[in-house]
Amino acid sequence: MKSFFRNLYLTRRFFIGLLLIAFCFVLAFFSDMLCPVVQWLFLTFGFICLLGRGILCGKKNALVITRHYPEKLANGDENDLRISLTSHYPHKIFARVLEELPDLFQKRDFICKTTLYTARPRHIDYRIRPLQRGEYHFGNCNVLVRYIGFIERRFVLREPVMLPCYPSFIQLRKYLLMATTHRLNELGIKRIRKIGATLEFERVKEYAQGDDYRFINWKATGKVKKLMVNQYEDEKSQPIYSFIDTGRSMRMPFNGLTLLDYAVNATLVLSNVSILKQDKAGLLVFSKKIDNHIVADRKNHQMRLISEALYRVRTQFPESEFGSLYAYARRNISQRALVFLYTNFETIDAMRRQLPYLRLMSKSHLIVVVLFKNTELKQMVQKKAIKIREIYNQVIAEKFMYEKRLIAQELSAHGIQAMLTEPQQLTVDSINKYLEIKARGLI
Repeated sequence: MKSFFRNLYLTRRFFIGLLLIAFCFVLAFFSDMLCPVVQWLFLTFGFICLLGRGILCGKKNALVITRHYPEKLANGDENDLRISLTSHYPHKIFARVLEELPDLFQKRDFICKTTLYTARPRHIDYRIRPLQRGEYHFGNCNVLVRYIGFIERRFVLREPVMLPCYPSFIQLRKYLLMATTHRLNELGIKRIRKIGATLEFERVKEYAQGDDYRFINWKATGKVKKLMVNQYEDEKSQPIYSFIDTGRSMRMPFNGLTLLDYAVNATLVLSNVSILKQDKAGLLVFSKKIDNHIVADRKNHQMRLISEALYRVRTQFPESEFGSLYAYARRNISQRALVFLYTNFETIDAMRRQLPYLRLMSKSHLIVVVLFKNTELKQMVQKKAIKIREIYNQVIAEKFMYEKRLIAQELSAHGIQAMLTEPQQLTVDSINKYLEIKARGLI
């Protein structure tokens, strides 16, 4: 009985009506003719409240609440969630849904209003955009229903839900779908013309019109007395590694996501693309020490291993140690590989401190250092300056942007490829760089 009355709530309309009746009683104090009218009004108000209570509390399970939530969330993307309500009342009722969202969203006013009809499910769709990887705990789902408007009854779905937030698998599916429909150019993926010929031998076959005469096999031709040519195919099974720096420089946020989150999302998509291209995808996470290493492979569960490892990646405050990275890579990665190094050098001095180790790694592997443009500095430069202080800020911003370009140029001067990109374009630019290197046969 105690819990029953605990689920009944008086609405704002109830108190407004009670206040109006009290005002009428005050007026009736000065006029005897109004007393019967006010008494009748008060009794009618009480009867309506009791009627509403009786209608709402007539059934025990008059409302069914169901959550249709995904098994996991995609970091940085809009995730679709749905709450379904099914009413078993014999008449139309009005409902307010109060969902207890995870604390990370800091949203306490999530309320959706709807109208429910008998045995007709009503779906409430909404979206959330998580900005951190990890666990998101949803509390109870509260639904307040009313018939007349003075009293509400609460129904509670006491089933807390925990949804893990993984790197952006929605983005991964989008790229995969566009690839299967040959529409990658809509996402910004460029068509790269192949330069030269790959050298992975496939077989010897009889010459046919259109074959490259440079690949004629004269020894085979002499044996069978037919013109024979060597046939080659694109090189496969090349290791493609993503080295992710988790130092403090990767904690810089842009549009709600840190640079590390952008690197994690790009790594997931790039690993999947490389496996689709018959290459081997690998991962190495480092800071002061090596935190995780997944050997490059293209087995069936490789993407699951990479996704689980990326889910647990966290930024750290210490300065990253590139010397330890070079020593570990030399011991554990013997085959020449294409390495995408996701880091962030803000000053040219910071880059020069790590340059000797990058040059040593570039002797064994093809290194692509991924640098991030500061989009906020770009906006500051493009904004019209009025005050002297704003002019000074623009000059300093231009200096930092120029220094970023100098870092990329100096890396290129030492034979290390550099990719300067905006965080939002990182995934597209990484795929384009990978396709360009494959087309040019640099690895």
